[in-house]
Amino acid sequence: MKPAPAAPFDVPHWTDAKVHPDHHVQVLRSLYSVPTRYVGSTVRVRADRASVRIYAGTELVKLHARVAPGKRSTDPSDYPTGKAVAAVRDVASLVASARKCGAHVGIYAERLLDVPLPWTRMRLVYALLRLCKKFGDGRVEAICQSALAFDVVDVQRVTRMLETAKPAASPSTEDSKVVALPTPRFARSTEHFATRTTAAAATKEEVR
Repeated sequence: MKPAPAAPFDVPHWTDAKVHPDHHVQVLRSLYSVPTRYVGSTVRVRADRASVRIYAGTELVKLHARVAPGKRSTDPSDYPTGKAVAAVRDVASLVASARKCGAHVGIYAERLLDVPLPWTRMRLVYALLRLCKKFGDGRVEAICQSALAFDVVDVQRVTRMLETAKPAASPSTEDSKVVALPTPRFARSTEHFATRTTAAAATKEEVR
């Protein structure tokens, strides 16, 4: 008999995933690329501690090394010949749309797309543009300016900052009213001082 294994058994994770237009499937909060012919279809995915295997039916169509949550594994050969040229044009139009929302929104979009395969991150810029429609260009511009100052390039964090920030309150009609302050406890009226002055003057006249 063979000796007992020293490490626990690696239980694989099986799931179905749709191949999105950017050629990626999402598995356990990570993205993995798939060849063009499978875009729009649903594939079967097996993920273990070391690898991710993607199947179309019973055929293994792609093998990736497992990456950490929030990361992506992209194989440039999964994209068709000439796709890069079209993708660059799409990226340029996205950046132009972001610049219309604000200078810092445009810079933020450029930072998001500053990767070897920029079209794989176009969804993040679309999410940024949706924030401009939801919260307004001015608020997103201000948040992007603050985020860039701290080198924070993360659309999810920008979303949380917008959701937690309180909008400036508009002045109400009550704010324009003059409110009288209460009279101090030991304050005296002007008549009190006028009376003393008049009495002192009358006393001087009598002495004369």
